[in-house]
Amino acid sequence: MSAAPDPYPDHRPNAGMVLFNRRGEVWMGKRYAQGGPWVWQFPQGGLDPGEDPQAGALRELYEETGVTEDLAELIGEIPGWLAYDFPPEVLAQRRRNAWKGQKQRWFAYRYHGTDAAFDLKAVPPQEFESFRWVTLAESPALIIPWKRPVYEAVAKGFAHLARPVES
Repeated sequence: MSAAPDPYPDHRPNAGMVLFNRRGEVWMGKRYAQGGPWVWQFPQGGLDPGEDPQAGALRELYEETGVTEDLAELIGEIPGWLAYDFPPEVLAQRRRNAWKGQKQRWFAYRYHGTDAAFDLKAVPPQEFESFRWVTLAESPALIIPWKRPVYEAVAKGFAHLARPVES
């Protein structure tokens, strides 16, 4: 039996992570040295060739936040790819690659550490300059509009996880 064809062959493979604290809130980082109203996002980034998406999500978590995988417990996954296209102005800036957009695999993790464990300068180049905890329902409104449908799908897919847990 052959694998199903890739529905997004022109999109860069990427992994994203929603990090839930014990209160059921989610971690969002403010993108480094960027202004404007939509500078917040979840940890996410490109997958290396052949890299397992879950391993890529954990790698991105460390690279972007300094949090090690021993502080994060897998609690959910959205099956399959979610994708967005880059708008024309972004495509114009990205002439050096042929990607039409990004396709992402999304994972949910429960965070077992404290805010002190975050080191946003752990791995250069720095991705985020600060962070905050928000409700999952708030997160799509904080992301740049052309990525918002993916964040809405992520919020819907992980809504059942957005609740406090006992210690």
